[in-house]
Amino acid sequence: MQVFDPKNYQRILFFTGAGMSAESGVPTYRGKGGIWDQYDWNNYACQSAFDRDPEKVLKFHELRRKAVLECQPHAGHFAIAELEKQHPGVTVVTQNIDGMHQRAGSENVVELHGSLWRMRCPIHGTFEDIGEKYTDYACKKCGNWLRPDIIWFGDMLNPDVINSALTAIEQCELFISIGTSGVVWPAAGFPEIARNKGALCIEINPEASEMSKMYDDTIRSTAGKALPRLFQKNE
Repeated sequence: MQVFDPKNYQRILFFTGAGMSAESGVPTYRGKGGIWDQYDWNNYACQSAFDRDPEKVLKFHELRRKAVLECQPHAGHFAIAELEKQHPGVTVVTQNIDGMHQRAGSENVVELHGSLWRMRCPIHGTFEDIGEKYTDYACKKCGNWLRPDIIWFGDMLNPDVINSALTAIEQCELFISIGTSGVVWPAAGFPEIARNKGALCIEINPEASEMSKMYDDTIRSTAGKALPRLFQKNE
């Protein structure tokens, strides 16, 4: 496996998907055995479901929070967080909503699809809420139902978040994709954007994806095994 010296790159970007979290045991949403194989997202993961029965939707997401809290960050999460401490140019752009990167110690994280650990009031905006149960189901200031700050089916991605991700991708010199097929837009365009800006693009994934051909090099391994070795000169 090629080893990278982070000193050779001013900006390093890690783009992570469901495979990164699945390695920690976090249940995936899509695919065989995923959450949407067991539950109908129309009843739990869209604005219309929340409008019909907000309490039912919130209780469902509390189950998701409980499941995530029972899992722990793996060696790959910690390798990224440790690199970030030593290298100011590290950014994580993630499709995951579980907060595993932050639990491992990463701070510069762009969450494309929101977070299980934030709530949103239609009037007073978003705020952090960490725990198995939500602190409140309704806003203490206005009484409106609080909804998870997550991109549900039918929701538009937050343009400010997308702009932050694109800026980081355009500026990076090393782009490392981990545990994502990257076939859904706008994520599908990220490696091409990075490569067109001159970045070296690496894929870490046990299995090849439709996007594998976009990368300069591929590592057929899990993140937990590959990442600690990828920057071992930094140890």
